Amino acid sequence: MMKMRAIACLLTLFSTHPSAHAGEADVVDVTVNNRGGNIYDFSVTVMHQDTGWDHYANRWEVLDEKGVILGTRTLHHPHVNEQPFTRRLSGIHIPSEIKSVVIRSHDSVHKYGGATVTVQLPMN
Repeated sequence: MMKMRAIACLLTLFSTHPSAHAGEADVVDVTVNNRGGNIYDFSVTVMHQDTGWDHYANRWEVLDEKGVILGTRTLHHPHVNEQPFTRRLSGIHIPSEIKSVVIRSHDSVHKYGGATVTVQLPMN
């Protein structure tokens, strides 16, 4: 009986820890600019209830239609008091045959799984 109480207490403790409720990182807005020569700049807004170093959105990625990563923006720290937040990634070469890309975010606990955004690439 004592063992079951201890397990129940641990489960309650872990399920009520703030980082357990932060959820997945969602991409909520994307702006893309074509600089010419198949070079693109991205401005991506991410929403994630960062709780600190134990659970935060730690990157976002640009992928082609097949899931190949074309560019990654690493986020080096939590954004606890800045939600949603926007960061840029410039100078991504995207082959001319690719007409749209998917932007996805990643967090330190759930990895992938939040909302993604698909954008058509602007022509120069």
